[in-house]
Amino acid sequence: MNPLSDHPLLLAYQDVAPTLEGPLARCGFGSAVLGRVTLGAGAILGAFAVLRGDGHTIRAGEDLRLGPHSTVHIAHALYGTAIGERVTVGADTVVHGCTVGNDCVIEDQAVVLDGAVVGDGSVIAGGSVVFPRSVLPAGHWCAGVPAVPIRPLGTSELAELRARVRAGSLSVPTSPKHDARTIDAERGAHHYVAASVIGVGELRMGKGSSVWFGCTIDAPAFGVTIDAGSNVQDNSVLRSTGCEITIGADCTIGHNVVLHDCTVGARVLIGMGSELAPGTVVPDDVLLAAGSKTTAYQVLESGWMWGGRPAQPISRLDKRKLDLIRQSAAIYREYSAGFARTQADALQGIMDHKPGCLDDESRCPTSAPEVSFDAEGTEANTP
Repeated sequence: MNPLSDHPLLLAYQDVAPTLEGPLARCGFGSAVLGRVTLGAGAILGAFAVLRGDGHTIRAGEDLRLGPHSTVHIAHALYGTAIGERVTVGADTVVHGCTVGNDCVIEDQAVVLDGAVVGDGSVIAGGSVVFPRSVLPAGHWCAGVPAVPIRPLGTSELAELRARVRAGSLSVPTSPKHDARTIDAERGAHHYVAASVIGVGELRMGKGSSVWFGCTIDAPAFGVTIDAGSNVQDNSVLRSTGCEITIGADCTIGHNVVLHDCTVGARVLIGMGSELAPGTVVPDDVLLAAGSKTTAYQVLESGWMWGGRPAQPISRLDKRKLDLIRQSAAIYREYSAGFARTQADALQGIMDHKPGCLDDESRCPTSAPEVSFDAEGTEANTP
């Protein structure tokens, strides 16, 4: 299967379809533009890159470069995402509910969080986390957790960094595992599996659970169990090589998270860009901050917010944070109900060689991975 196809997967959300303001320059296989997104002309989307506008809007200017397995999303009913002209985003990066100015470069495996503002012509170093509501000045190299301005950038250095990140994002190959989808999602369980989920292994999913666009399941021997009402967000990786991965009820696994041979209890929120090392145990009622990493066999304590590299306890969870965890799971049950319907219609249109969910045939997806979730899923995901 060719890793570069002519069109991304385009799906409406609540009857609002993506708007493409001009032709895209190139789209990697498995890329997706979803819901309330306006995308400028000349964009290049890497393999499995995702722009998803459901609970708010996304506006991206011309000449966007979004690297493989990177995610652009919103903060539900609070912050949309605004991306300027000529912005370059590397691989496995999250841009979430924030404002990114013109000519910015965001390197690989960075996270930009809700309400943050990145000034024109600035660079976010790889692996950095821009904390919520941070304001980073124009024309600076910014790095760290939290990301802070380190030094001014000259025009020539910015151009060199931009060229390097853009070249690197094109050089990321599509894994052979991406060429065939052999996920066995339990049928009849009233869950949602997005069309571009890839990999191998058995998914045992409870009612109202969901796995989102670009996720990779690498669980050929032991599989993954996701209990009722939980969600695994776009471009996360579930890797089960030594034991089963289990995720309890009403959990949120954020965008671009890596879970490796771990156990997650109920009512847990794993923040975007985090990584759980093999053997990690997360009990009930835990919030792990974005960009955190655990150590092998680390056991977190219930009732706490954890964060850092390695993760350490930060503060006890108050009622507001506990409510946030519950609300996140509920919001994703609503999202999955909406996308299940439009996805089923679009994929049926592809099978019938007809336009998908959009009126303009030139903007319809031309191919999509085989989908193995229950055919009744269009109605099954309503909470």
